[in-house]
Amino acid sequence: MEKEQFVTLTIDGIEVSVPDSMTILEASKKVGIDIPTLCYLKDINEVGACRMCVVEVEGTKALQASCVYPVCDGMVVHTKSKKVRDARKSTLELILSNHNRECTTCVRSEDCELQKLSKDLGINEIPYDGKKELLPIDNFSPSIVRDPNKCILCGRCINTCRKVQGIGVLDFVNRGFDTKVAPAFEIGMDEANCIYCGQCIEACPVAALREKDDIERVWEALDDPEKFVVVQTAPAVRAAIGEEFGYPIGTRATGKMIDALKKIGFNKVFDTNFAADLTIMEEGTELISRIKNNGTLPMITSCSPGWIRYCEYNYPDLLENLSTCKSPHQMMGAILKTYYAEKNKINPKKMFVVSIMPCTSKKSEILRPEMGNDVDAVLTTRELARMIKQARINFKTLNDDEQFDQDLLGEYTGAGVIFGATGGVMEAALRTVADILENTDLEEIEYTLVRGVEGIKEAEVEIGDMKVKVAVAHGTSNAKKVMDMVRAGKADYHFIEIMGCSGGCVCGGGQPHVPAKTLMDIDLRAERAKALYEEDLLMPQRKSYKNSQIQKLYEDFLGEPNGQRSHRLLHTHYTQREAYPVKKSRSRK
Repeated sequence: MEKEQFVTLTIDGIEVSVPDSMTILEASKKVGIDIPTLCYLKDINEVGACRMCVVEVEGTKALQASCVYPVCDGMVVHTKSKKVRDARKSTLELILSNHNRECTTCVRSEDCELQKLSKDLGINEIPYDGKKELLPIDNFSPSIVRDPNKCILCGRCINTCRKVQGIGVLDFVNRGFDTKVAPAFEIGMDEANCIYCGQCIEACPVAALREKDDIERVWEALDDPEKFVVVQTAPAVRAAIGEEFGYPIGTRATGKMIDALKKIGFNKVFDTNFAADLTIMEEGTELISRIKNNGTLPMITSCSPGWIRYCEYNYPDLLENLSTCKSPHQMMGAILKTYYAEKNKINPKKMFVVSIMPCTSKKSEILRPEMGNDVDAVLTTRELARMIKQARINFKTLNDDEQFDQDLLGEYTGAGVIFGATGGVMEAALRTVADILENTDLEEIEYTLVRGVEGIKEAEVEIGDMKVKVAVAHGTSNAKKVMDMVRAGKADYHFIEIMGCSGGCVCGGGQPHVPAKTLMDIDLRAERAKALYEEDLLMPQRKSYKNSQIQKLYEDFLGEPNGQRSHRLLHTHYTQREAYPVKKSRSRK
């Protein structure tokens, strides 16, 4: 490995020594000099397209894009000269000239990188009158809305889909003034091989991509006196909801979140962690059965609907490798509308189940016919934040110690909490499977080899006289690498965890937006995951099978894991999907 070489340059009169692999943008940030960016997304979209980051480099004729211009020894850079300021302002005015500037009615208002940049650079009026053609909005997907009228052609969504997810649903189409971002042949997002992961939404600096909003449907249910409205929250939501109200990234806001949901008016507030424990009981038993009975191996997790769609599109020949377990929130919905409704004498037809998820793909998952209407609506973490604001609830004054409702389905373990981080499902499963196979209560329960943000992690765990080989992959580009090995017969794993989003659910497509500048300094995946591992450590029980309410559920209702009733309520099947079917004829609103 070559030794890193350092160079010395001067930026705005400040001498700085940095590795020669750095760009001017990175070197400037090191000495506290902020250069505006718009198209830049670290390691994903470094193309110098928007020209907002231009600087003067002595000895060059033109202004240079600092996000792609490498440093060199003796370089002298000016980042705020009149020439630079005028160029940035003119560029921004041109971008805004044909942009849909209805900011007060935009879902990204006050959370928009373009809006903030306009304010920072003092754009008070637009001297240019750009062409504004009202283009049709692609709103036919159950998860993602694409609004070309707000697109600034930065390319961040394109490269996120292509490089991070390895899919490439979006690209530039047409040329010149007619250029737009869309799927091939300008078909809808629902017609392409989109997995609805929402990573394009997270990458978008404006509101050209957003989740399908279901808030009004939930308010309608809450306002209906005939409806019994139950809400459940995924573990990753508590790790990010605070960011919507000014808390630092990685702040655990469990109590405040519960208090807000109760004040909004839900009849019951439960934690999806209960169902995560239930999932481990079903999935762990399924794994043990496959190992002992020569079933299809490796078995692959099924709790990420984005990953499931990816597998159905790209690896239909390996669908038998998927666990048949429904995802935790679907299991929770099924138990709520059967066991819980029966015990509380509630008509299931009058029950309305809402899932608060970090995931946009969950919106499509609940519409799968095989799910049997377990869940009625899915809101993202962002939608929950908007709902709290609509209810005029002051999040910062809420009770930190508020608890989930405890009756029948309220208990959960630390194993359920860590589901939200990559490697968490695997670790939770191993905690239970190891005890069952060893027939003892093992003290060593932290399987750190499957933790962390490395794209693919492998581990071999000795359980009794058996060596269980496992793998963890997150982000579908990494999933592809693992699945290609499975398809080629080169993967001798027993169990594989795959999450559709990089970092797992903590960085799902429905989580709060984080400015690209912030992502230069932190690994969002690791920061949010910390909150979940902290809660895991605080739990009195950290193994799913020790959840006493889960034990009671099997005793009173389900019978046994993977039993007949469990299979009817908690398991599912999968279907091969066709990418790019014949384009539908329809009008768009």
